[in-house]
Amino acid sequence: MHELKHLVVINAPADAVYRAIAEQAGLAGWWTTDTVAEPAVDSIAEVRFGDRYLNRMRIARLDPDSHVEWVCLDGDREWIDTTFTFDLEARGDQTIVRFEHGNWRHKKDFFANCNTHWGAYMRSLKSYCETGTGDPFTDND
Repeated sequence: MHELKHLVVINAPADAVYRAIAEQAGLAGWWTTDTVAEPAVDSIAEVRFGDRYLNRMRIARLDPDSHVEWVCLDGDREWIDTTFTFDLEARGDQTIVRFEHGNWRHKKDFFANCNTHWGAYMRSLKSYCETGTGDPFTDND
């Protein structure tokens, strides 16, 4: 199995970064504006990218201010059964985010394309947490 990994240092406290990843308003601020999510283990989050993709994720684990984990239940076939983990490490006024999109079966072009997009979304998460404004996917994208 293969995984995509990113690390970003965010100039914001871990509780704010955690909320940005675990809560609907936060996800809509940096990932995609068309998000339905509840910060509860075993709930199903839906993230839509226009008419192209609708992904359903089971919230597998939530450890406040330190860890968020999802499992993709439905969406692009290459995403199904992949896992998304966000490990947060508080370091003074900063938070280190270690992101992994794992359990990929193949390293095809879609894998590489997603790696590019996740890099952009990690920058969007950083901006959202530091300034209140991210660069999420919108229907205009």
